[in-house]
Amino acid sequence: MSMKQAGTINEVILLLDEIIERSKLEQSNLGLFAILYREVTVKVKEGIHAGAFQNGERMEKLDVIFANRYLKAYYLYQAKEKPSECWGFAFEQAENFWPIVLQHLLLGINAHINLDLGIASAEVSTVEDIEELKHDFDQINFILSNLVAGVEKCLIKIWPTLTWILKATGKIDNFFIDFSMETARNGAWKFANEFVAVPENEREACTQLRDKRITEIARLVSNPGYFVSAVFKLIRLFERGTIAQKIMDMQIMEEKNMECVAA
Repeated sequence: MSMKQAGTINEVILLLDEIIERSKLEQSNLGLFAILYREVTVKVKEGIHAGAFQNGERMEKLDVIFANRYLKAYYLYQAKEKPSECWGFAFEQAENFWPIVLQHLLLGINAHINLDLGIASAEVSTVEDIEELKHDFDQINFILSNLVAGVEKCLIKIWPTLTWILKATGKIDNFFIDFSMETARNGAWKFANEFVAVPENEREACTQLRDKRITEIARLVSNPGYFVSAVFKLIRLFERGTIAQKIMDMQIMEEKNMECVAA
């Protein structure tokens, strides 16, 4: 499979559509994050057209660089080559039976926000002007956190067992608190500010160090302790339908996401 990269935000959306359709055919959990990411990209595109970002041209450039890091990781993995460690771990978990839908989403978010977003932000900035990006950087994360909240609500509607478990135990909440979007956003911004100051010849080593740290977070998402893991396994046993059906359910969620967030 050839390495596909996008040149515009519209091309990003088209390539994500290809991944989603291929995932349905192959019954691959990789399609779950791709759907969430497609919705983020559509919202960013809408925001650019609506003037929601301070610099729309810079935002599209950032969005494309950001997306191409995910696309490169995806196509490397499909070609049996080695992507970044945190993406490789997320993709490997997509082949396992036990992770629930929400874990697949969080593994993708972890790699993409905690590693890719900081690097992409640095690539459209300089040490002198990166602070000008802060507002637009926060806007991307605001979009993503709203969509994740909507997905959680919609997942509860599809798998009512999740509602009972969330009410029956307070400990499950710790998982979501530990992996909060606010923590991920703040960490990514801090990394962006560090990375933009790294000389070009040292960036690869810096990226690899960051990658290892983010992979450790991925391992915690995958195995969040005995109690939470046991609860997730119970949820997993009550997930209905094939992987393709879950992907289609996620597509329906995508259409209703803002309704879910507002509910």
